[in-house]
Amino acid sequence: MKENSPLGLAVDRLSNQAQYDAIIFDFDGVLVESVDVKTEAFGALYAEYGDRIVEQVRAYHILHGGVSRFVKFRYYHEVLLGKTLTKEEEHHLGERFSQCVEDAVVAAKYVMGAYEFLENNYQSIPLFVASGTPDLELKRIVARRNMSHYFLSVHGSPTSKRDIIQNILQKHNFDRDRVLMVGDSLSDYEGAIAAGVKFIGRVLQYPSTVPFTADTIVLPDLCKLAG
Repeated sequence: MKENSPLGLAVDRLSNQAQYDAIIFDFDGVLVESVDVKTEAFGALYAEYGDRIVEQVRAYHILHGGVSRFVKFRYYHEVLLGKTLTKEEEHHLGERFSQCVEDAVVAAKYVMGAYEFLENNYQSIPLFVASGTPDLELKRIVARRNMSHYFLSVHGSPTSKRDIIQNILQKHNFDRDRVLMVGDSLSDYEGAIAAGVKFIGRVLQYPSTVPFTADTIVLPDLCKLAG
């Protein structure tokens, strides 16, 4: 691998601890291989509407990873089904979804290299989580996976990624030029850009940069970061 390759540059940037004051990670698909768990759960919730709707539901979830499940529920109902989603129905869907996914996410394997990176670096640089998972559920999952000690704080929805990052910057007085967001979705990228921090994407279809812009540095996993 050439040192000036995109992957080589990404590894150099993350391996050089002095370059960053903090690193913020998305959770699903970045630290834990749980994206497929949630894709299947969304599909199961809408199975009664037929295969075509299920495929549209799954595709929208994959394209909009990191977005709150409640935003997705509204899209599925109002756009795909042409129905009004009441607060009661939204709450019921959220409860059913949580029941489907929480245990599976707790049991899901780490993204390759993620455990090693966390274990090797959490004592030398502040680490955070910014996720689209509901805040209390996210904190419960992180605790059940025995990951809480890795992070200075863990943040979920309904707070947006941009606001989570900005709140972290303000609370800890970090220089935004010295903070990195690692994510796998467009919402992660847009949140990082809006907050003015650096961004590296985790993509399964490496070296394609989809869904990010062509100049985004991307990684296939976190193996090269573990050191």
